[in-house]
Amino acid sequence: MNEIDETKAPLMDHLVELRTRLLRSCLALAVAFAIGFYFSEQIYGILLQPLKQAGQTKLIFGIFEGFFTQVKVAFFFATMIAFPFMATQLWRFIAPGLYKHEKQAFLPFLLMSPVLFIMGASLAYFIAMPLALKFLLSYHTTIGGVTQEALPGVGNYLSFATTFLFGFGVAFQLPVVLLILERAGIVSRTQFVAWRRYAIVASTALAALLTPPDIFSMLLLAVPLVLLYEFALIVMWFTAKKRPPKEAENVD
Repeated sequence: MNEIDETKAPLMDHLVELRTRLLRSCLALAVAFAIGFYFSEQIYGILLQPLKQAGQTKLIFGIFEGFFTQVKVAFFFATMIAFPFMATQLWRFIAPGLYKHEKQAFLPFLLMSPVLFIMGASLAYFIAMPLALKFLLSYHTTIGGVTQEALPGVGNYLSFATTFLFGFGVAFQLPVVLLILERAGIVSRTQFVAWRRYAIVASTALAALLTPPDIFSMLLLAVPLVLLYEFALIVMWFTAKKRPPKEAENVD
């Protein structure tokens, strides 16, 4: 059946439901922020492990930097923890307006998203960040009898860590974006195949933008992005075989 699951509701009912979903999302974010603020020291300690692995055991901070770092850590934690709940609220709001076959088509992609984000963030945390930090901290020299030593600031390191984690996590959403575009009929698999060389260039450019200026960190992101692009093409090929011939005619 291609009929919409729920009956049509007045506009005011939709607005009331939207407000309810938004309030629930804000409440979840606030609760997660409070928890993150209370445990900010422990959370920041976890974020510091890649720096410790790189051999750095000292940080510096300004007068007000300690407090604002605690707030930023809490917000980072709240965003990571509350996002799945917020995404679920968004899905429950739009799902009644979708046909059953549309739900079946898009729900797997939405389920893939957090898994891919965790994979990207894990790659950043356990491998990319320690290697990048070792490269960045290696720039200590003596000039004119004065020793120059890299002493990262508390706030600067937090920005570095969150940028890395979010950057890798978001970059790993590439297959989800490609599959949704193909499933919605905006771009065909044949076009994605033709754009493969441009995708490699774009992946390299994105990796260069999100990582420090060393080849190893760049490759740690660029290579997985290219592999994820190919993975999306393979999934398109398999899923297209289950569709009517007219829908799958561009899959070669």
